[in-house]
Amino acid sequence: MPKLKTRRAVAKRFKVTGKGKLKRSHAYAGHILTKKSSTRKRNLRQSGLVNSNDTARMKKMLGI
Repeated sequence: MPKLKTRRAVAKRFKVTGKGKLKRSHAYAGHILTKKSSTRKRNLRQSGLVNSNDTARMKKMLGI
């Protein structure tokens, strides 16, 4: 069985935490920031976790 290739697009966007969960960044923080409130922009800077329903699929893409 050959080795699995890592999907590079996924590897650049997600990091694995110590407990094996996947950490992600929020969307909607890249541009058009003038109409967004400072509270909303501050919350978008925080990282989030990938939903548990998607975690198995994402780990497969990462080759984990």
